[in-house]
Amino acid sequence: MPRSARTPRAARLAGATAVALAAALALTACGSSGSGTAGPAKVVQQKADSPYEGTVLGKHFDKPDLQLTDTSGQPYDLRQKTGGRTTLLFFGYTSCPDVCPTTMGDIGVAMKKLTPEERQKVDVVFVSTDPQRDTPQVLRAWLDSMGSDFIGLTGDLAKVKTAAKALGILIEDPVTNADGTVTSTHGAQVLAFLPADDKAHLLYLSGTEVKTFEHDLPLLAKGVAA
Repeated sequence: MPRSARTPRAARLAGATAVALAAALALTACGSSGSGTAGPAKVVQQKADSPYEGTVLGKHFDKPDLQLTDTSGQPYDLRQKTGGRTTLLFFGYTSCPDVCPTTMGDIGVAMKKLTPEERQKVDVVFVSTDPQRDTPQVLRAWLDSMGSDFIGLTGDLAKVKTAAKALGILIEDPVTNADGTVTSTHGAQVLAFLPADDKAHLLYLSGTEVKTFEHDLPLLAKGVAA
């Protein structure tokens, strides 16, 4: 089985990100060089007057301008297809044995607690960081175990990295290890975009409990302000 993104190096990266967020310092775009990175965005811990349990973002990120391929093999324009809809966005890969299936699985459990009407108002989008192995067919089979209506996108990794970078999420090129396994290092944040402005208002870190998603999803479905 391919190795998880949580190699020692990845663990350090994820740990540093979590510490920075927990300290409400900044959500900073990552890149291979010092140029062209997005500016730091203030991250605000849960506000006393916020109805949400997720972390409220001080800067509201625009939904990425991203065109990839969905699990039916058709072109998918993220902004166009999810415009005016609550959207949960997560970057990861299907061979990851821990954080990706855990995160998506927890969201899937919480989504099942919604009413049919609420569920129809929420798009859960999984963008592959390992497109060479995550074909549309592979993505669909993997996502179906968590949510048959979850949206899976795959395609040009350069586009994926650019979209993630604009959100302050680290993605590195997949690495094939000596034993043939693959490591895909990526940020494990889930961003929630509200329908009123199509901007990310909330953040959920790796390890967020199911009960947090269960609490927040009905509010997100209604488009309640953060």
